[in-house]
Formats: sequence, structure tokens, C-alpha cells
Amino acid sequence: MRTRRVFGALRDWFDRAAPPPRAVDWSLFAFVLAEAVTGLVSFTVGVPEGWPVFWLHRALGVGIVVLLAWKLMRVRRRLTDPGLWRRSTALSVLTLVAAVGALATGVAWVFGLDVRVSYWTLLSVHVGFGLALVPLMAAHAATRFRLPRRVDFERRRTALRYTVLLAAGGATYRLQQAINGALDTPGADRRFTGSQPREGTGNGSFPITSWVADDPDPIDRDEYRLAVDGLVSDPLELDADELAAGHETEALLDCTSGWYTVQEWSGVRVGDLLAAAGGATADDPDQEPAYVRFTSVTGYRWSLPIEEAEDALLATHVGGERLAHGHGAPARLVAPDRRGFQWVKWVTRVEVRSEYDLGQWVVTLVSGFD
Repeated sequence: MRTRRVFGALRDWFDRAAPPPRAVDWSLFAFVLAEAVTGLVSFTVGVPEGWPVFWLHRALGVGIVVLLAWKLMRVRRRLTDPGLWRRSTALSVLTLVAAVGALATGVAWVFGLDVRVSYWTLLSVHVGFGLALVPLMAAHAATRFRLPRRVDFERRRTALRYTVLLAAGGATYRLQQAINGALDTPGADRRFTGSQPREGTGNGSFPITSWVADDPDPIDRDEYRLAVDGLVSDPLELDADELAAGHETEALLDCTSGWYTVQEWSGVRVGDLLAAAGGATADDPDQEPAYVRFTSVTGYRWSLPIEEAEDALLATHVGGERLAHGHGAPARLVAPDRRGFQWVKWVTRVEVRSEYDLGQWVVTLVSGFD
């Protein structure tokens, strides 16, 4: 009886602490959009200085938990009483499933749970739930569309609530890290990106993954050719044997599917390739060399600023072993401080360009589909 009173008091307090209903609804939508944006941006962040993006993503997640609890307390009768169901109730339930799925897989991942669901890691499933949640939330909001009012957000108590929400999210993130460290959970040795380590050297020590649908047939080394062209004075073409120059570098590969590995990579420095092609140059003063684009046999591509690209590596070996096909043989880009999807595999062209390639973002989503 005493326990029931305590829980009842806590529920009453939690209910009174809720912002106005309209503020909760629009805040949920805004938080979900912000989660999607920070999640997608985090895919491009590989250096420790980018930790605030990941901190904000996790803090927003905690905020969504609280906002969702306030929302469910208000609408629980609509979901549990069949007599109150409408045509839009199915959409509401589907949206709830996506939200709970995204939150549950995210929490499980940060605490170190590492399971696979068919082809996908738990982190990939989390991303899938999150991407599905955005259009579902938009459709759900459209069924009961009500414009926000200034009075819903301008109260001092409301502003304080949101400040506390984000602060609680940050504190929860720190607490989770402390728990992982104290209990030595599998999540204790993750990078700030959330990726888990893969130990060992060579091809067999880390997973074979491809972005979206890239899955070409193995490339015949005798027929392979690498073109180095664009804004260079003397374009050239190299075969596989001419790439085995032996330049070595140790680099960390952090894959967006949730793992990282530190390997010794060897091959040809991109700056040396450009020098062999006569160096970057332009006949037109309005066409100054600024980027180097790396294109795969599948059409997948990514560009780096020319100063960064010159220090990158076109690798033919990893851990003293010739690259396996799944890891990008005969040659793949090694771009330190970049995420794994930017390390282009099966490179067949290195092109010096003057303009940033916006189309590469589209290609990453469609490459490999027939």
C-alpha cells in the first residue's frame, strides 16, 4: 500500500511537471528531427573534437524518453480503449513502435550489447528505426495538426523544463560511461563514436562491409587499370603491379556500422600519384585544383580537399597482406580521420577537380543498385 502511494505521488508529480500538450507534441517532433540530423551528421565525424555531436544526439534521446512518457500519459486511454480507436490509431501505434524501437536499440548499443539481426548490426537497426520514425512522426502530426502557440513555449517554467531535459541527458550519458567503466561492460572500450574495437591484423581481423548495395564481382588484377586525370598536366594510367609502391601508414578505420580497427596499411601515397601525373594544374584560372575525387568500379565516389588527399593513401595491402576483394582490392582509399564509408573501395579513378562534388551524396545512396 505504501509503495502504491509513493508511485502514485511520483506519477502525479511527473504529470504536473509536463509542459502544455501542444508544447509536448511539437517538442517531440523537433527532438526527433534533431536526432535524425545529429545522427546523420555523426556519420561524417571521425575526430575526437567532434564529440559534441554525439553528446547532443544522446542527450536528445533522453529528452525524447521523457517527452514520450508525458505524451503517453495523456493519450494512454486512446490506445488502450478499443472504443476510442480511430482510423489514425494504427498510424499512432506504428509511430510508437518505431520510437520505442529506436530508443531501445540505442540504449542497448551504448551499454555494449552487440547482436546481429540478419545482415545488420544492432546499430544499423537503430538507424533504420530512426529514419523510419521521421516520416511516421510527420504523418502522425498531420492527422491532428495544430499550430504551436507562443503561450505554449514562453512560460519560464517551460523553458526551465527543456533546460533540465538536456542537462539530464548529458548527465545520463556521463553516468552510462561511468557504469560501463565500473562494470567493465562491452561498452567500456568504445570510441566516442560508439564503435566497438576489432582486434588483430590483416584481412580477417575486421568485418567486410559495404555502404548500401555495393557488391561488385572480384576484379581481375591483369585487367585492372587506375586512371589519374582531371586537372593534372600529364594524365596517366597504372596497372595493379605499378601501385605496389610500399608506402606505409597506421590508420584507424571507424565504420558507421559500429566497429573500428587500427591497421598498418601500405600502398601508394596519393600525393605521389598526382606528382607522377605532372602535378595538379589548370589552364583556366577559374578552374583552380581544389578537390580530389576517388571513384569505385561500382560508380561510388567520394572527394577530399586536395591538401588532405595528398596525404591519403591508395592502399593495396593491410597488415602485410594483399587486400582481399571484400576490403577493396586491388586498391582502396585510406583517409585518416574520415569515417569508413568515405574510404572508397575498388578505386579505378583518381580525378583532380575544381569544384566540390555534391552528387557524391546521392551516389552513396544508389550505388550498387541495378
